[in-house]
Amino acid sequence: MSSEAIASIRAAIVADPANRAFVDAGAQPVFTADPRARILVVGQSPGRQAQDNALPWSDASGERLRDWLGVDEHTFRAPESFAFLSMDFFYPGRGPNGDLPPRPGFAARWHPPILRSMPELRLTLLIGGYAQRHYLGRRGGASLTRTVRDFAEFGPAIVPLVHPSPRNTAWQQRNPWFAAELLPVLRERVAAALAP
Repeated sequence: MSSEAIASIRAAIVADPANRAFVDAGAQPVFTADPRARILVVGQSPGRQAQDNALPWSDASGERLRDWLGVDEHTFRAPESFAFLSMDFFYPGRGPNGDLPPRPGFAARWHPPILRSMPELRLTLLIGGYAQRHYLGRRGGASLTRTVRDFAEFGPAIVPLVHPSPRNTAWQQRNPWFAAELLPVLRERVAAALAP
């Protein structure tokens, strides 16, 4: 598929009546895809800042994610290097305990045609429980921590990750294996996926 095909998918998402309230409020679907992309990052939903900027991971979480991956901003934003999808492409709003969850069925409808447009993908990063449950199903662990801890079971093409939000600093402190064991492997896989 071509970049024109991806643009057509984006237009269809904008035109979908299920997304009318977001579009009428001035929001556009937040995702990036390119036929040349090597690494796919799948998250939960764009945050308010990412929605306002129309740019995935354009906040403190994105800074930490780049550090985890061992890449600079230029590489992270290069369309031939990284593509960014979420389980919903619109900021869902706030609930009593943080951001609302992504809408059910959104990823099932829109991810497949976008993924078919990116034949060069070598590595998929599944960030957070929603992405992991969708893509791993029963292969995932009983908890997010268990799934991330068992990252080696998913082979070299998939790495499950906890969300890089600064709010998860305590989780990292309770799970020192994440920095000691997973991050070095993650950086190696990212470098290999980006290599010519």
